[in-house]
Amino acid sequence: MTRPARPAVAVLGALTAAAALAGCGADDASAAETLTVYSAQHESLVRTMLEDFTAETGIELEFRDANDAELANQIVQEGEASPADVFLTENSPAIDILDDEGLLAPLEQSTLDQVGERYRPSSGTWTGFAARSTVLVYNPEQLPEAELPASILDLADPAWEGRIGIAAGGPDFQAIVAAVLAMEGEEATRAWLEGLERNADVYQSNTAVMVAADEGEIDAGVMYHYYWYRDQAENALKGDDARLHYFRGQDPGAFLSVSGAGVLASSDQPEEAQQLVAYLTGPEAQRKLAESSALEYAVGAGVDSADALPALDTLEAPPVDPGELDQRRVTELMQEVGLL
Repeated sequence: MTRPARPAVAVLGALTAAAALAGCGADDASAAETLTVYSAQHESLVRTMLEDFTAETGIELEFRDANDAELANQIVQEGEASPADVFLTENSPAIDILDDEGLLAPLEQSTLDQVGERYRPSSGTWTGFAARSTVLVYNPEQLPEAELPASILDLADPAWEGRIGIAAGGPDFQAIVAAVLAMEGEEATRAWLEGLERNADVYQSNTAVMVAADEGEIDAGVMYHYYWYRDQAENALKGDDARLHYFRGQDPGAFLSVSGAGVLASSDQPEEAQQLVAYLTGPEAQRKLAESSALEYAVGAGVDSADALPALDTLEAPPVDPGELDQRRVTELMQEVGLL
């Protein structure tokens, strides 16, 4: 199959020099050795994990970077004409959309076996390659440890009105809502969201939530763990007074979100695309993740995450199939209650 002409999408990064990519059209022989990767994960993390891929395999990589929703919607619109060979997400609901549309190819079993079962969907059509834990960031001067909520669902109680913060418009928070929906059902999720709409101040980002908690603007906020850990590693310039609370006990607030990697069924380089996902989940790339400043969790079998982080097996995350997170329904529910 001849690869169709690429749409006008900005190429924001590549592991190879721009000159090496110049002139690589659909009919150029070298195009057969260049994979197009649509990536919504943090650019620096993906580039770090894959920095030796081309040298080891001879396969060049061309990246197109944007957020989860933008890239997922673009691939759905492009359908079988998409130039993408591999899709990498920050949170898994975006890649579930492609799976639901039948746009992903099954991954090789040897690749799936490199990642624990809880970090990939039962469908076998994509796999996690990094993870982040839901946490409550709080200011202990305003919220003593003895008064921390037992469950993330408690934040809908009227007692929390005006005391909490969320980044409702971001993919991180929406992935957490998707986990609540998968675990608790639609009626309970709607009630929880209605409580949050009443109780929560809405911020533009997770970092803004952390800063608000640190400065006492709110008592606590919902986010992922790595924002705080990165800040601590950078001299705690934004969160020196903030602390993290892990819900544990398989509470929805202990949800582990995974970043997904999948091969497009329409790729005309399926073997090379499979090779990329296998490399990303393999020991070398996973060790680079663990040793990086990203401070996200490695999910590769036998690879420990950064020493600064609580071990994955201590987080007591709920058993949520990452392939069963309904982003579309989450968006509808959040719009219906006024959070979007």
